[in-house]
Amino acid sequence: MSIIRRLSTTDPDFQSDLDGLLAWDSVSDDRVQQTVADIIRDLRTRGDAALLDYTTRFDRWTPACAADLEIPRARLEAAWGRIPAAQREALQTAAARIRVYAEHQRLESWSYTEADGTLLGQQVMPLDRVGLYVPGGKAAYPSSVLMNAVPAKVAGVGELIMVVPTPDGELNELVLAAAHIAGTDRAFAVGGAQAVAALAYGTETIPGVDKIVGPGNIYVATAKRAVFGQVGIDMVAGPSEILVVCDGGTDPDWIAMDLFSQAEHDEDAQSILVSWDAGFLDRVAASIERLLPTMERETIIATALRGRGAMILARDLEDAVAVANRIAPEHLELSVEDPQAIVGRIRHAGAIFMGRYTAEAVGDYCAGPNHVLPTSRTARFSSPLGVYDFQKRSSLIMASAAGAAQLAKTASVLARGEGLTAHARSAEYRGEAQSPAEPGLS
Repeated sequence: MSIIRRLSTTDPDFQSDLDGLLAWDSVSDDRVQQTVADIIRDLRTRGDAALLDYTTRFDRWTPACAADLEIPRARLEAAWGRIPAAQREALQTAAARIRVYAEHQRLESWSYTEADGTLLGQQVMPLDRVGLYVPGGKAAYPSSVLMNAVPAKVAGVGELIMVVPTPDGELNELVLAAAHIAGTDRAFAVGGAQAVAALAYGTETIPGVDKIVGPGNIYVATAKRAVFGQVGIDMVAGPSEILVVCDGGTDPDWIAMDLFSQAEHDEDAQSILVSWDAGFLDRVAASIERLLPTMERETIIATALRGRGAMILARDLEDAVAVANRIAPEHLELSVEDPQAIVGRIRHAGAIFMGRYTAEAVGDYCAGPNHVLPTSRTARFSSPLGVYDFQKRSSLIMASAAGAAQLAKTASVLARGEGLTAHARSAEYRGEAQSPAEPGLS
């Protein structure tokens, strides 16, 4: 019996079965929410003292003072020198590709002038200070450092503050090296909900930021949700996802490994294959059974595939596209002969990997586009992280004398219709100043 369930779009219960498979409650339970609320309240009250206590409690090491939480920039540079040359080259290549792609995303200020001389436009400015959360528990993610920090720097963010948990006081050299090449300005050895709270509200040692980005566990995600409004956040992400649409012409071992590539993240990750070739689904199932025992994270992959994985038999290509749009996946592979012919029909996906030779894994590390993507069907209304997430826009309005007189007429009618007389008169004053006085009036 296959480790991964089989569904068919012709099954009478397919839609309800699919909805059940996709269901993911990203909202933490009451216990987690209360724990996070207590930590945030404590950080706001005690600042650095609370940070030191939580570091001892959760990371199992005790800094002598709050200043010891900061990782000097010289330490980041030293890590760059310590890692193997192959890793330095990989980080340099990935960072360069991410930077080139990000350069294309930068928004620019613009304006136009109307016939009467009124100027309208938009001024684009980078955020002053951004906080970057980097996971450091089950695994270390230097790729996340690059994907978050490089676009921030391309946007022109004034100061980038990295926080990273250090269990047992151990620093990850590759993460520090990535922070160095990405241009991180300051780094602190703190993690969890307490790090998010420190970034949001500031302490004596850690400066408050304007926005917090980066992935984390359920406590980090809950804390980001809780401080939203005090600061901006990128998103509250759920487990990693991949959906592969395949016409049956790709090596089944390749597809099996693509499914594994997301399932190995954690037990809640989701891997789904859709094809209209039933025989191909059988061949992929056989590849899964044969290749799974060779994987270092076999247990995690197996749990994820059993719990949230699926192979779906569609009627045809059009049916498969409809399923893909229904799922709105974080990662979508179009492993078909002519992906460009159908990509325009994909309405909802975080990132689209086109063709048989485009593994989702290259997007995770070095293709160039960002790997911080909407999950849990949020691709229906949100987009990948990009330079634009580190920029903000201000509207520009400069009325000419003639423009003020004309605009005042419209504004006055609408304002008085809303019962806001001061609004109306504020506009009318400017308009009347440009009109000749009537006889007998002074």
